[in-house]
Amino acid sequence: MSSSTVITNIAALVTNDPSLGDNSPLGLVRDAAVVIDGDRVAWTGESSKAPATDNRVDAGGRAVLPGFVDSHSHLLFGGDRTEEFNARMSGRPYSAGGIRTTVAATRAASDAELEAGLTRYLEEALRQGTTTFETKSGYGLTTADESRALRVAARHTDEVTFLGAHIVAPELADDPAAYVALVTGEMLDACAPHARWIDVFCEKGAFDGDQARAVLTAGKAKGLHPRIHANQLSYGPGVQLAVELDAASADHCTHLTDADVDALANSHTVATLLPGAEFSTRAEWPDARRLIDAGVTVALSTDCNPGSSFTSSVPFCVALAVRDMGMTPDEAVWSATAGGAAALRRDDIGRLTPGAYADLMLLDAPSHVHLAYRPGVPLVSGVWRRGARVV
Repeated sequence: MSSSTVITNIAALVTNDPSLGDNSPLGLVRDAAVVIDGDRVAWTGESSKAPATDNRVDAGGRAVLPGFVDSHSHLLFGGDRTEEFNARMSGRPYSAGGIRTTVAATRAASDAELEAGLTRYLEEALRQGTTTFETKSGYGLTTADESRALRVAARHTDEVTFLGAHIVAPELADDPAAYVALVTGEMLDACAPHARWIDVFCEKGAFDGDQARAVLTAGKAKGLHPRIHANQLSYGPGVQLAVELDAASADHCTHLTDADVDALANSHTVATLLPGAEFSTRAEWPDARRLIDAGVTVALSTDCNPGSSFTSSVPFCVALAVRDMGMTPDEAVWSATAGGAAALRRDDIGRLTPGAYADLMLLDAPSHVHLAYRPGVPLVSGVWRRGARVV
C-alpha cells in the first residue's frame, strides 16, 4: 500500500495550473501545501486546508516547483572537447565539424563507459532539480554504435531520441546520399525499437531540408515522432519542416523569419530554446520575447553535450534566458517545466496538480524568482521523483 505525504508551510507553490492561486500561468499558490500519494500528486492548495496524511514535511517557508523537464540533451558520448572550447574562447568560431571529435571517442568507448558517463550527468542534473530528461544518440553514426547508445539510454529514460542524422558519418563524408540511405534503412530498423523520437540536425554542414524530410518521414513510418534541430546557426528550412511534419519540438530557433514565427504560433510544435549553446559559443541569443509575444509555446532546455553546451544545469539556463533572451522569471520557470513537458507531449509532468507525477523540488529560497535572481547559487535543497525523495 502507498503512503501519503503532505509538504506544508510552502511560501510559494508553482503548480502551472492557471485555475489555481493567482490565476497566472504559474498558478502560484501562497502559504501552500501539496499532498503526495504514491507516485502522484493527490492535492494542492492552501496549507490550512490540507487533508490528513501519513507523513508530513515542513517546507520551512521555502518555494516548491515542479521538477524541471530537460527536453533536449546529448548524454551518450565518450571523451570531452576541452581543447576545442579553450580554442573557441580564444577567438575561433564554432562549427558543426567538432562533432567528429566526439564521434571518434564515442566509438572507442565501451558500453560501461557510456553508461557511467550518462549516470554521472543524470545524477548531476537531479541534484539541480531535473526529474525528467530526454537524451539522444548521434555520436556513433554506425548502426551498431547508434543502437547501443539507445539501448543504454532506454535503461534510464522513456524519452529516447534516435539522432543518427547528427552529421554525415566521417567515412561517408563524400557520399551524403549513401549515409541518408543508411540512416533511413538499416540504422533506423536497428534503432527504432529503442527510441520514442527521431531527430535531425537540419543545418549547413549537416543535412539540408530534403535530407531532413527523408529522415523524419522514414522515422514516422517506423512509429517514431519527429523533433528537429532547426535554424541554429543560420536561416533555413528547419522550422517550416518541423511544422509541416507536426514535430513535437523545433530546437534552437535562433535565426527565424516572420513566417517561421507565424508557423510556430499556429502549430502544436514547441520552440525549444537552448541558451547554454549560445553562452558556450558566444553566438547570437534566440529572441524568446518575439516568440512568446507571437503566441509560440516555448521550452527551455540545457542541450547538455560535450561540444557546444556542456552544462546539465537548468537553473543556469533559466538565469540566462531571463538575462539575455527577454524572458521574465515566471516565463523562464514555466518554459523549463510545463514548456519542457509540452515539448515531450506529456501532461503528466511539469505541473503539480492532482493526477500528475509527484516530481517536484524544494528551493532554499522563498520564491521561484530566486533561480534567476541568484544565478550560480545551488538553491535546490530537496527533490522528489515519482513521489520518493531522491535529494
